[in-house]
Amino acid sequence: MDDDNPSARWEQRSEIPLFLASLLFLAAYAARVLAVSMPPFWKDVCVYTMAALWLLFAGEYVVRQRLSGERFPRYVRTHILHTVVVLLPLLRPLRIVPLYDAIQHRQGEPRLSLHARVIAYASLSTLLLGFAGALAVYHLERGAPGATMRTFGDAVWWAAATLSTVGYGDITPVTFGGRTIAIGMMAGGLALLGAVTGSFSSWLLQVFARESDKRPPGS
Repeated sequence: MDDDNPSARWEQRSEIPLFLASLLFLAAYAARVLAVSMPPFWKDVCVYTMAALWLLFAGEYVVRQRLSGERFPRYVRTHILHTVVVLLPLLRPLRIVPLYDAIQHRQGEPRLSLHARVIAYASLSTLLLGFAGALAVYHLERGAPGATMRTFGDAVWWAAATLSTVGYGDITPVTFGGRTIAIGMMAGGLALLGAVTGSFSSWLLQVFARESDKRPPGS
């Protein structure tokens, strides 16, 4: 990372606080969805907290765009992930890679190998995506006519089946919003599964290659 680049310096300083803010947003949304008997005052606190954090994310997006020196339309096209997490703040915790880079830039060289980092990123991303997806779908499906997703446990089971690409079909979303989220989670599950499988396969090939090099000739 170039320390003389204002955009890089901003990302290094802001990534960790913004990640913590994204976890707070996720917690406020989870409380709003799951705590059915929550007093109206605390429901309002959750809503206002989410609104304030969304404004924070939007403001950070504008600052990042200004520091990049790119025009707004071009920045939107060339920074798709940044744009998506502003529009869908529940997905912001998935920015694990830049968070890890920001931490390592402060602490020195990475302690994990590339393959281990890919597997760790994908695993944590899967957990966060599954939890956020289960919350969002449960929020939309709860009480919908003909819905088979009646509890949050049903939503978690559905999210696990969807992300793992198993798709048992015993619980399926019936609302338009729920099915839209399902499409995104299926795509995300395929991408994360492919990343883990590819990284693990590459690691195995390297291990076998090293073992072959250690063998004496003719063995």
